[in-house]
Amino acid sequence: MASAEAIAKLETKAVAAEKLIQLLRQQISQVKAAQAGQGSGAGAAFSQEIVKLREENSQLKSDVETWKAKLSAAEVTNGKNVFCAPAKSDEKPKEVKEEAAPTAATEGKEKKVKADKPEKAAKEKKEVKKEDDTPVDIGRLDLRVGHIRKASKHPDADSLYVEEIDLGEEKPRTVISGLVKFIPEEEMQDRMAIILCNLKPSKMRGIMSEAMVMCASTPEKVEIMAPPAGSKPGDLVQVDGYSRNPDAQLNPKKKIFEACAPDLKVNDTKQATYKGVLWTVNGQPVTSQTLVGVQIK
Repeated sequence: MASAEAIAKLETKAVAAEKLIQLLRQQISQVKAAQAGQGSGAGAAFSQEIVKLREENSQLKSDVETWKAKLSAAEVTNGKNVFCAPAKSDEKPKEVKEEAAPTAATEGKEKKVKADKPEKAAKEKKEVKKEDDTPVDIGRLDLRVGHIRKASKHPDADSLYVEEIDLGEEKPRTVISGLVKFIPEEEMQDRMAIILCNLKPSKMRGIMSEAMVMCASTPEKVEIMAPPAGSKPGDLVQVDGYSRNPDAQLNPKKKIFEACAPDLKVNDTKQATYKGVLWTVNGQPVTSQTLVGVQIK
């Protein structure tokens, strides 16, 4: 296959040959004009010059046609538009036409693919819109009762516990909590808690945390929120007036938990609330141990 450089050279030579032919034609015209103004003695010499120029002109024309043919063949081979078609080439246009047919079919397929894409995009847009239409409230949070089977200090972080929590699922979840400074390790064993279950799992110092323990919190003191007596792992937290419709997994970019967090509070009677409405499990309130009027985190 001819290179782009070879094609460029052929184009240059073809253009140069055309210019040279024009120059020779001008010289012939000048010679004829000079012959008309000269005597018969010089006429023979001018006639010979004209014959010579015509021969050169004929040879150059032949060379130009040869270069044009080579250039056209090289361009067709490389899929370019024909720069100059040879005089005796009826088959070349057919070849180009045959190559154009698959291109049209390909364009048809591309149009079909492009036509399908907006439809898919529209479906995705509808799904996103449906999710956006869901109210941002505590109903989007998957709050459940969990049983902290055991807890131990994180091997690579002094302030973190690694907990094994039963949530009524096939297997327990691993949860990382920054409670070492607030709750002794012995108090973390075999206790019930309220767990936020649909946060996106994230690694904390090399260990994946799959949920979050909900706590009444101040800068000086933190207490794990306790479900009512008789609760079992997996029991659901309900809030009257808010339909429980939790996301499968909260999208961190949507900041749904962050939007709800300011309204998660312990009231003056140690009961967990959302916008003043009680959290309940099986009709009974979720409570703190001693803290009142504080945020739940």
